[in-house]
Amino acid sequence: MDESRHTAEFLRVKALAERGVATAQHSLGFMYVNGQGVPRNEELAVAWYRMAASSGLEQAQYNLGVLYQRGWGPEPGMTQDLVQAVYWYRQAAEQGYAPAQYNLGWLYAKGQGVGADVQQALHWFTQAAGQGDAGAQHNLGMMYEGGKGVPQDLAQALAWYRRAAEQGYARSQFNLALRHDSGQGLPRDAQQAVHWLRKAAEQGYAPAQFNLGLRYDKGQDLPQDGAKAIEWYGRAAAQGHSSSQFNLALIHDNGHGHNLDPDPVQALHWFRKAAEQGHAGAQDNLGLRFENGLGVDQDHAQAAHWYRQAAEQGFAGAQYHLGLLYAAGLGVPRDAAAAADWTRRAAEQGHLRAQFDLALRYASGQLSGQTREQADAGSAAADLQQALYWCRKAADQDYAPAQYMLAQLLDRDDSGSVDPRQAGDWYRKAAEQGHAQAQFALGLRYDSAHGVARDYEAAHFWYLGAARQGHVRAQFNLGVMYAAGQGVPPDQIEAYAWLHRAGAAGLASAARYLQRVAARMSPAMLAQADTLIGGA
Repeated sequence: MDESRHTAEFLRVKALAERGVATAQHSLGFMYVNGQGVPRNEELAVAWYRMAASSGLEQAQYNLGVLYQRGWGPEPGMTQDLVQAVYWYRQAAEQGYAPAQYNLGWLYAKGQGVGADVQQALHWFTQAAGQGDAGAQHNLGMMYEGGKGVPQDLAQALAWYRRAAEQGYARSQFNLALRHDSGQGLPRDAQQAVHWLRKAAEQGYAPAQFNLGLRYDKGQDLPQDGAKAIEWYGRAAAQGHSSSQFNLALIHDNGHGHNLDPDPVQALHWFRKAAEQGHAGAQDNLGLRFENGLGVDQDHAQAAHWYRQAAEQGFAGAQYHLGLLYAAGLGVPRDAAAAADWTRRAAEQGHLRAQFDLALRYASGQLSGQTREQADAGSAAADLQQALYWCRKAADQDYAPAQYMLAQLLDRDDSGSVDPRQAGDWYRKAAEQGHAQAQFALGLRYDSAHGVARDYEAAHFWYLGAARQGHVRAQFNLGVMYAAGQGVPPDQIEAYAWLHRAGAAGLASAARYLQRVAARMSPAMLAQADTLIGGA
């Protein structure tokens, strides 16, 4: 029934159009564009729109401009003609037709079909905005915010954004939300930020949906709610919003603190979706999965492919991971130069492990192609300086292994230009983070008065920290200190227990020293020491 009514309506409109009635010609063109009561035919739509437009009907002029702007035919854009689009938009704009004024302003702003002219763009946006066109109001806001064609004026920008937002224009609603969130030009107001975000999100604006999902995800200004985070991320992800796809993958990957069961299949699905759209974090994550066989068959070539996609975007983690593949020859030919290049790129962006790896390679002479024994004095000194440079970069990020290594490198510097106390300071930084080797090294410095005043109590303290973590030399030294009463009251039972642990770990000197301590102990003391060892 609807089809017959439409067909009858089509015949009625066609008869009027053929008699030269401009509004009917426009309606007929609209029917052909939309396949309403007649098969879709954009060529005929253009012909009827042109007849109505030539009669001065502004709506037809506008619609003709739209078709010329986007093109029509078997393939989208096939007959695009932006010069014709400008011409017809201008015809309608000069008659005061707001949508044409907006589109004409946009073409002037972009320099499409006409020379870029910010003043003309401003003129036509202002004309349309004055008639209540929300898109033009938003664009005026952007021009005032950026100072394009007008003096920069955030208050004016926000006034235009608000006018558009109150008409339901999602991008302006989103901009108001961001300003209320940051307090830029508006009072910081979390409730207003969430209000405008929700308005834009409910209209399907993906950046607002992502932002709302993020707030539910992190519990920022809203109660943390994993299900709602997934809902809003999901709406944006379905529109191809790559950051939403990535965050959705993260939640499915580990439950993300939301008491949700991990879903590795969904996680992989969304990581892949985001990666295929160029999201560098997702590409790096996908590379890790292929490298380690997590949810996919292990495939180092695929890992290298995804790492490279992200690395070429400047993603430091992927640059580091790609460097490791080149160093090992996994999925790519072994290539020390490529490995060093990618590692350096990551290190220069502050990637901690890349910085530390570079330091290790310079310290071992890998980057000069010489071992420490083969290197001449000049190249060895240069490598040491590079190792110190990169190690300090990682150490400054509170990475305990780098702090310990930096202390070792400073100890190795025999140029006479390094204050021994510098090494001690870095040993202390690492030791305070629980690094056992650094604790032992610091204890040894206090024990031997190397770069610090001799202090047996301090030596005992740091040896004890390392010994409790299984550091064999620290256990031995601790046993000796208890036996001799250095830094602690003499205690043969403790001495025996620590020496026994060191001997059991294979330190021959501990076993010999243990016999001397045992010779001075009564059977009762030995039994007590055995109990202490058994309870350790």
